[in-house]
Amino acid sequence: MAEHILVVDDEREIADLVALYLRGEGYAVTVCYDAAGALAAIEQGGFSLALLDVMLPGTDGFALCRAIRERWTWPVLMLTARDAELDKINGLALGADDYITKPFRPLELVARVKAQLRRYTRYNQPAAAPGTVFLHKALELDAAAHTCTVAGQPVELTPTEFSLLRILCEAGGSVVSTEELFRRLWPEEYYTKATSTITVHVRHLREKLGDTGAEPQYIKTVWGVGYKLG
Repeated sequence: MAEHILVVDDEREIADLVALYLRGEGYAVTVCYDAAGALAAIEQGGFSLALLDVMLPGTDGFALCRAIRERWTWPVLMLTARDAELDKINGLALGADDYITKPFRPLELVARVKAQLRRYTRYNQPAAAPGTVFLHKALELDAAAHTCTVAGQPVELTPTEFSLLRILCEAGGSVVSTEELFRRLWPEEYYTKATSTITVHVRHLREKLGDTGAEPQYIKTVWGVGYKLG
């Protein structure tokens, strides 16, 4: 069954062009030109990835991303003409996995979609053999089952967040540089702002782990270098 992609953009020419390229790659595509139609489509479920324009009449793409993250972990890519760093950080903080600025090259967009779907597929695929279970204080990360718990309570992570946490767990107590985290999470090197991108994902991960105090218990910042388990 073809992976199903949701495309939301009020610029019909752009939305239809994106859909044309994605269908040419064998994906099923649902196109919505406003937030109301997108919300109705999202409620039906069955999507593998969403491409959301930020600037929409009424409810914006950030609100749509927030609605998706309340129930689903499949990848979300923000598509917008706005190139402000704050907009990118806001989108990533809400759980977006990538941020594409207009104008864009359709083939590059397709490449990013494929990269996110590959990661999501790996994230949800059962391992053929038992994997490693990482234990750190009240945190438990099961790499094979792709589950995370804190004090026995499940924590819902996006594929990017899970991968980031796994890298830190695999490092034990050693520091992993920001550049190394960036390289391993985005080998395609789409971003140019590695530091701010990693910072946003770490902050979001800390919030989900309940690790937002002045002295984080799970993810420590090593200033000027990177991050490590606390």
